[in-house]
Amino acid sequence: MNVKDKNTEQAILEAAEREFLEKGFDASKTTQIASRAGVTHAMLHYYHGTKEKLFNMVFDKKINLLKESITTLVQNSELPILERIKIGMESHFDFIAANPELPRFVINELIHKPKRREMIESVIKKTVPQLIDRVQQEIDREVARGSIHPIDATVLLLDAASLNIFMFLALPLLRMFIIPPGMSEKDFLEMRKKENAEVIMRRLKK
Repeated sequence: MNVKDKNTEQAILEAAEREFLEKGFDASKTTQIASRAGVTHAMLHYYHGTKEKLFNMVFDKKINLLKESITTLVQNSELPILERIKIGMESHFDFIAANPELPRFVINELIHKPKRREMIESVIKKTVPQLIDRVQQEIDREVARGSIHPIDATVLLLDAASLNIFMFLALPLLRMFIIPPGMSEKDFLEMRKKENAEVIMRRLKK
């Protein structure tokens, strides 16, 4: 594939991503995707085939981003576990802030297209069980040393991810009712990022 073809293919993918994230699968139109990409409708089908195939490429990309966001919660095993969880919480928050449409997009598609659960399950089964086992082993070691309170690793990861993801699912309401007058959205989210991490720290610290 030459450079021109690669650029055209990429332009179509980027346009499709914007269209699907804004409208979901059912309401999106390939004619609108083609218009956004600056190509003809025939060219869109030449490069990517059906709307379903194009959507699956976008959805698969987003699911893999979701997997990456989970693994950011526990990185750099050389650091003490409490410090690593705090850094991981904040990194995860930043990741979702950079992809704020991701949680709502995935949830909406799961509600309207239950068959897409298979795509998510395949990614989760390859990543999450091993991650949970590794985190639980580290938690158990620290509990034995008396440095933290006991907690199930699944509960820890669920609590951490839920705190962060909720902020962006609820952001339209937060903009109307919660963000204090005079405070920018950026400053509000930065404050919440640190508070979310502190909630988990208070649960763990002795």
